[in-house]
Amino acid sequence: MNKATQVFWYAIAISIIVVLWGAIAPENLESFTSTVTGNLTARFGWFYLLLVIAILVFCVYMMFSRFGNVKLGKKDDVPEFSRLSWFAMLFSAGMGMGLVFWTTAEPISHAFTSSPLAEEGSNQAVQDALKYSFFHWGIHAWAIYGIVGLVLAYFKFHRGTPGLISATLTPLFGHKLMKGPLGKAIDVLAVFATVVGVAATLGFGSAQITGGLSFLFGTPNNFMVQLIVLTVATALFIWSAWSGIGRGIKYLSNINMGLAAVLLILLFIVGPTMYIVNMFTHTLGVYITDFFRMSLRLAPMNEDNRSWINAWTIFYWAWWISWAPFVGIFIARVSKGRTVKEFMFSVLLLPSLVCFIFFSVFGVSALQLEQLGTATISTFTLETSTFGVLAEYPLGTFMSILTIFVIAIFFITSADSATFVLGMLSTNGTLNPSNSVKITWGLIQSSVAAVVVYFGGTQGLQNMLIIAALPFALVIILMGISFLKDIQTEMPVRRK
Repeated sequence: MNKATQVFWYAIAISIIVVLWGAIAPENLESFTSTVTGNLTARFGWFYLLLVIAILVFCVYMMFSRFGNVKLGKKDDVPEFSRLSWFAMLFSAGMGMGLVFWTTAEPISHAFTSSPLAEEGSNQAVQDALKYSFFHWGIHAWAIYGIVGLVLAYFKFHRGTPGLISATLTPLFGHKLMKGPLGKAIDVLAVFATVVGVAATLGFGSAQITGGLSFLFGTPNNFMVQLIVLTVATALFIWSAWSGIGRGIKYLSNINMGLAAVLLILLFIVGPTMYIVNMFTHTLGVYITDFFRMSLRLAPMNEDNRSWINAWTIFYWAWWISWAPFVGIFIARVSKGRTVKEFMFSVLLLPSLVCFIFFSVFGVSALQLEQLGTATISTFTLETSTFGVLAEYPLGTFMSILTIFVIAIFFITSADSATFVLGMLSTNGTLNPSNSVKITWGLIQSSVAAVVVYFGGTQGLQNMLIIAALPFALVIILMGISFLKDIQTEMPVRRK
């Protein structure tokens, strides 16, 4: 089945409604969604914290349990991609451009603008800044992606079910219910979250590329240039999606991980090398020491601290949950033939370590500039903060140009991964959706991004994504229960 299903048309209709809302009344969309988002973070913060730590425990358990050797496929299936290509693709889809965007901006914000605990600008605030950046982009985020990817890969490749979120819940609710309105609603929710999330990312990415070009070459930093960037990127990621997952997405992901590694090594060498190494080592220690304290910190008796937790930690947990359908499905798609243990180890630990290294190199380089008074990076916009840091070091122009390329390719790989996933979800879970469906989704994503950016509704879209996270959080719980129920029928406990 390679034709568009009802899920395709329902999701498009909802996306158009939201885009029209964002275009006609962006302030109303932002106001309404901000109110709902505020209520969700205030009332369900405890739920998100407990859910994410439970998901992490589940993932670690699966890594070391008797199910660890279960293959995500049939007995004779071998991995479709090499370990390097596999890791490059799952990392590009899972973090990608956001990593370049936030590795500078988040530590600077925590240290000098809005500290989680200490006085802004103090040594403690600087230490906390890197620790909480590790926390927000580390193992918790990848556990959310990991549980969704594991369950989808198991049911798709081991059980032979369609590659749909709804199909993973069949052991709990039965085929009839999951092929009916409830199953369609779950799949539409996954499609909508993906469209909105990627559209917001495309908006951020085009803004950062436009800001970087303006910072380096003095080009206009306006919507027209941003639209040109978005158009070129759209053509490239549609071409990549057309080429297929084994060519376009794989090649671009491999190239970009290589370029990102070159950029990382260059900044590590020309930047404050020893300070980076020392801060990485120290922060890794305090991250491990304070792991559970941060994981369950809600500050019920301190309104300022609670507001910070709502704005950062709860927001991030909801953000990762809302991205889980897209990233989880893509990770599942490229993980055929891996064992549960190999899958969990690679998805949980390796990307987290890479994130820690990126934050240490970029974040510490930025923090030292501000500490020494060399440059006030905290006054830069989010889009230009990374370029402001690079400008203060040797080879700054070269590294900034390389950064634009890295952002652009991450931009393309995230978008074409999403296009592929949307094609799967709207064609009954087929592993190779038709090019016409993929192109349609590519154009829709870019149109949503362009319209929303033009009318200033980006914040409203982000809020919409966070709102969608709550019902999908319940879906993730059901997916985990369904997976355990099914896999235990295959590997019952041996009683003596």
